[in-house]
Amino acid sequence: MILALALPPESLRQKVQSILPWAASGEWRPLFGGRSNSAWHLIGKTPEQSAVLKLYRTQANNPLFPNDPDAEARLLRHLAPTGIAPQWLASFSLKAGQCNLYQAIPGKSWAADVSKVAALIQTLHSVAPPKPLRQGPNGSTEILTQADTILDKCEATAPLRSLRPTQQVPPTDHLVLLHCDIVASNLIQNETGLHLIDWQCPAVGDAVEDLAIFLSPAMQTLYRGSPLSKAEVNQFLDLFDATTRKRYHMLAPHFHYRMAAYCLWQAQNDRPDYMDGYAVERAALQAG
Repeated sequence: MILALALPPESLRQKVQSILPWAASGEWRPLFGGRSNSAWHLIGKTPEQSAVLKLYRTQANNPLFPNDPDAEARLLRHLAPTGIAPQWLASFSLKAGQCNLYQAIPGKSWAADVSKVAALIQTLHSVAPPKPLRQGPNGSTEILTQADTILDKCEATAPLRSLRPTQQVPPTDHLVLLHCDIVASNLIQNETGLHLIDWQCPAVGDAVEDLAIFLSPAMQTLYRGSPLSKAEVNQFLDLFDATTRKRYHMLAPHFHYRMAAYCLWQAQNDRPDYMDGYAVERAALQAG
């Protein structure tokens, strides 16, 4: 676990001041200290003087959510005309690590009204993806392969492996731009609408990937406090076309299996809170 630092390293603060002169008199506030990254909110004297500095500590240790600073910078630049993501300001690499600097989005984390999330996802999926961008898993075989790779890193996997889905769902030819980590804390609501932050693991792939992450009982429990109700799930899915709904329902067991595997991996790597996520995700898999 990386502890949140009250201030960025001096070298980073000096670099930010060379980009944003007002930063010399700004206030730094730590945002989080996570497994992979540290981030700070830089606040100036006017509402416009507000930025986020993200320091990327590690690259590829997460088996489900990549941590790619170059991809995040590319996506922030690419999405600038849409207004759904933060405005990119600068990228740089120093001894402390790679960094992205972007305009802060004021507001609160999403907690209710799935219709707004559905509309945001549809807007995102209508944007042509930039190149190059990694390919997300497509079809049941690739999703299960990803899950099995995660479980190979875990102990005591037999109870979950016994629930491994068997239905085969072919890949889709309809590929879209994916965020791949649409959880409550990455959805920021303000007077201008709903916005998406944390773009370090985007991909091109099956649209239902983003739906599955958002609907995941584990992700809702960990980042919002409880799973979505059945009524909320139905309301959300009803806002998508019949083809997308059908494909999600076919692949839901595979996504539940993969997310349960991921939660088990996290729980066995010093994140005991993920056992709650494992329990609700496994319950959803069994119910399905």
